[in-house]
Amino acid sequence: MTRMSLTDRQWSVIEPHCLGKKSDPGRSGTDNRMFVEGILWIARTGSPWRDLPPEFGKWNTVFRRYRDWAKADVFSRIFEALSGDPDMEYAMVDATIVKVHRHGHGAKGGLKARP
Repeated sequence: MTRMSLTDRQWSVIEPHCLGKKSDPGRSGTDNRMFVEGILWIARTGSPWRDLPPEFGKWNTVFRRYRDWAKADVFSRIFEALSGDPDMEYAMVDATIVKVHRHGHGAKGGLKARP
């Protein structure tokens, strides 16, 4: 079994925004949490959909469900629900805010002696 990346607290925030609950009419997935874990596995590994491990379900079914959720803006609602409580577990520095000194990229005033 693949290690899960969502905690129970995180899942309790995400669950109300998911499609396909038992109370929803029409078709629904068997396990929303495993589906979301599968999407997180794809995002975390960068693997193609065809390499999705079988415990998350058939890759094509998971992909089609992912597309349905994307069209229904489910992920934006989940993002809004989770962004109100950042845990700051990971801090990232974006390369656009790091400036290189002009000598570092060959601008005027750099190395005078040319080889």
